[in-house]
Amino acid sequence: MKPMGVTVRFFASFREAAGRSSVEFDGEKSLAALLDEITERFGERMAAELYRTGTRELRPTVNMLLNGVPLRLPEDLCVRLRDGDTLAIFPPVSGG
Repeated sequence: MKPMGVTVRFFASFREAAGRSSVEFDGEKSLAALLDEITERFGERMAAELYRTGTRELRPTVNMLLNGVPLRLPEDLCVRLRDGDTLAIFPPVSGG
């Protein structure tokens, strides 16, 4: 049976950049390596949502949950993702 891989769920502007709400990636890797794969797959529009212009520095407005638990960025870029994990990527949440 094929491993499940890592599911990435996109919300709001990230969903628009990806053109879909979720995608699955193979293999276990660091969060940083997965973000590289995401930008390779979805191109400049996704890179512009994730990173400060002309850098690989995450925008402070990027939020991520790993299996429902908030990640501290950029400190958690070294976190290892495992088969069956779900990563959610979304912009700031506001309400009133």
